[in-house]
Amino acid sequence: MSFKNTLQLNTGAPIPQIGLGTCSKPNEVENAVEIAIRNGYRHLDLAMIYQNQDEVGRALKKVIPSVVTREELFITSKLWNSSHQQGPAEAELDETLKQLGLTYLDLYLVHWPAAFEPGNGPRPAHPTKQGEIHLDLQTSLVDTWKTMIELKETGKVKAIGVSNFAIEHIQALIDATGVVPAANQIEVHPLLPQDELIAYCKRVGVHITAYSPLGNNILGKPMLTENAVVKEVAKKLNATPAQVLVA
Repeated sequence: MSFKNTLQLNTGAPIPQIGLGTCSKPNEVENAVEIAIRNGYRHLDLAMIYQNQDEVGRALKKVIPSVVTREELFITSKLWNSSHQQGPAEAELDETLKQLGLTYLDLYLVHWPAAFEPGNGPRPAHPTKQGEIHLDLQTSLVDTWKTMIELKETGKVKAIGVSNFAIEHIQALIDATGVVPAANQIEVHPLLPQDELIAYCKRVGVHITAYSPLGNNILGKPMLTENAVVKEVAKKLNATPAQVLVA
């Protein structure tokens, strides 16, 4: 599979089929992004909660314009749960662009279908329920989606979408606004095929971006490259288990 292969969003914009995720340990991402771009990657997937967008920004300064132009890259980032409200959402987008040293994102996603109370960190503690997150029960997903639509209208974002959303979440957004998300980024691999959700998204015109094709890198399991069936298929195809999973 070539880094040059692209698919098309419902906006008409091309999106590279293979991308580099940047959820990683501190001080690892800058070098990884620079090397990836120099070796052909053109799609980068970021998020405010990864707390390393400044590293990505430093890498971008090293490769733009000497290796690629900004227009050759497709850069995705995600709005965190504690910024679902209008003011915090706009502020977080501006901070993302500042960290990256960019004027726009190609795709901006609502990271999770859950709103946290703003103003007390990325995972605000509930004031009375120990060990629980303080949810914002007043801001609906539709409210957040309307804010995303407004952010797109500023020109700072070329396309808007969602991440980790189920069918009912997406349909509610479409019913309320008529605006279909350009993408839904979800975990997909042989042990989590998500067939029903993928079929729905295809039917309504939502592009699927699949993350963790090798298994969940945060939990460290399942380690799909060691899965017996995957290894058997890879052997038959004269490929590596990772190549089979990504394909």
